Amino acid sequence: MDKLFVFDTTLRDGEQVPGCQLKSDEKLEIAFGLESLGVDVIEAGFPISSPEDFRSVSLISKHIRNTTICGLSRAVEEDIDVAAEALKSAAMGRIHTGIGTSDSHIKYKLNATQDEILARATHAVKYARNKVAEVEFYAEDAGRTDNEFLARIVEAAISAGATIINIPDTTGYCLPEQFGEKISFLVNNVPNIDKAIISTHCHNDLGLATANSIAGVLAGARQVECTINGIGERAGNTSLEEVVMIINQHKHIPVSHNIDTKKIIPISTTVSEMMNMPVQPNKAIVGANAFAHSSGIHQDGVIKNRETYEIIDPEEVGATGSEIILTARSGKAALNFHAKKLGYELDKEALKAAYKNFLEVADNVRCIEESHLHDILKKVKVYA
Repeated sequence: MDKLFVFDTTLRDGEQVPGCQLKSDEKLEIAFGLESLGVDVIEAGFPISSPEDFRSVSLISKHIRNTTICGLSRAVEEDIDVAAEALKSAAMGRIHTGIGTSDSHIKYKLNATQDEILARATHAVKYARNKVAEVEFYAEDAGRTDNEFLARIVEAAISAGATIINIPDTTGYCLPEQFGEKISFLVNNVPNIDKAIISTHCHNDLGLATANSIAGVLAGARQVECTINGIGERAGNTSLEEVVMIINQHKHIPVSHNIDTKKIIPISTTVSEMMNMPVQPNKAIVGANAFAHSSGIHQDGVIKNRETYEIIDPEEVGATGSEIILTARSGKAALNFHAKKLGYELDKEALKAAYKNFLEVADNVRCIEESHLHDILKKVKVYA
């Protein structure tokens, strides 16, 4: 199986979320967590963007020794110089440089021509390659870039020395089929593509970031750029935990990774708390309700066999286990399950009577707590 490189940009793209800015020591704490998690690359920041971001990249470069540390830059010599300076202590340093390639970016943002963009991209990669051992090139807004021009600029970037080529769906525009076809086009039409790793960097504006990343992997991409909890600019980025667990569940996807999945929930909690960014309860893998069941039909199935309604063992991602939540939608199986946990033994008639009383309470209380349960069972003369 091919190695899939997991590139985490929580500390760069994730930190661009309003209100999520971190100090250097806070970034370092998360970086240690990411290193322990097993990510291959940490994009530690955009060094020229601020003195604090420069300090953060420098600090992380000094202390993280088992993971590649990456600094972002535009295709500008000053950006590249500053990134190289910030990365000088890194055991494994990478400059991530690039430029917009879509018609929209070329015309409205950069006021240039395709040939000018090609020349600027080539120069930036060559310049960066003289500063660090590893250069990644990004074609910003590749999702909306004409494939023929994208192939030209990718070929030029590789010839100039880039060994990783990032194909971002910057605006979250693509459908999975479209994004997969774009990666396939590059695989089949860039003569020197075998000299580089194709990377995906997908945004979630239409809720398709993870789906697009997986489509990219199936088409030949071997690096996925993602964030913890899917945080990031606007609607967020591809979620690291989703990509990793999709690969774990679907054995036919021909890649492997180094992520220690039991550390997913702990790092998710750390990032959420330090960035003051709550995780939505129904978020896949790491949400509070990801392994919670309140429907009677679901509860009955899970009590009999967890795999009837859970395709992931909660402990596999660091969660404590499945939760059977008692609500007005719960059934007798769930009531009996919780009663036994509290030490009650209910025969058929007692369970029937208790369930009737339970529903009366549950219609007026959102979630039945332990104290409610004791009262319900004592009213029908059942004692622990």
